[in-house]
Amino acid sequence: MRTEAAGSQEAQDGTASQELPARELFKALGQSLKPDLLIHALTHRSFAHEHEGMPNNERLEFLGDAVLELVSTETLYKDHPSMNEGQLAKMRAKAVSEDSLSAIARSKLHLGQYILLGRGEAESGGSDKNSILCDTVEALIGAVFIEHGIEGARKTVHTLVDDTLAEVATEGPALDWKTSISVKARQSGLGQPEYRMAVSGPDYAQVFTADLVLEGTHSVIGHGRASSKRKAQLAAAEQAWKALDGPSALKALKQEQAEERELAQEEQSKQEA
Repeated sequence: MRTEAAGSQEAQDGTASQELPARELFKALGQSLKPDLLIHALTHRSFAHEHEGMPNNERLEFLGDAVLELVSTETLYKDHPSMNEGQLAKMRAKAVSEDSLSAIARSKLHLGQYILLGRGEAESGGSDKNSILCDTVEALIGAVFIEHGIEGARKTVHTLVDDTLAEVATEGPALDWKTSISVKARQSGLGQPEYRMAVSGPDYAQVFTADLVLEGTHSVIGHGRASSKRKAQLAAAEQAWKALDGPSALKALKQEQAEERELAQEEQSKQEA
């Protein structure tokens, strides 16, 4: 009898230990999910590829992306009545970006430990890749929508994203660094930004480098390095925008522009002579 009781207790303890991580995830989502729907939302295509007949989470991700955009747009529209369409669009784009959602996956959901990955993807650190974390957050939102409808999904989106929506409203130029550096350079009496690009690495893991210089100068005032051209340029633009805050930097750049103009005029005079 003791052996049977002990075995029964061990089974109960094992079940409890398996359910605990799911409970923690449900608590962070603000909603529970049926086991099969939860597994579906957590299944990356690499895992499905290794397990024939198992669906991946890409359709749920597609659905969740639409729900996320709807609820985020609704929130921004209500919270910022004085902002125009362009401002709201930039805020929404930043709040639901891959970087923002992957940060939410790490800090609020601790999601990497739950994602079902194929062997190769798991060995290459897939559980901490921004793209996979972002996609899985969207898939979970899609799953919540299927089980609990729009009101349940709205609750989950608010739980996950409201802090980010409030934060981006205070970021100002960070919403669009490339536009912001162009405006700041023009207001400072400097030329327009130019991005000098370079690409390195193999085709499957390219690294883009962007050096930002202002028209009429040679000094690099912003440098970015990232996995895409756009991200590298944004990083360079952010660095350049902050560099222009320094009066000494402005003075040096204007001096450089003046010297370049003088050299150009001298060269032109020589050619005319």
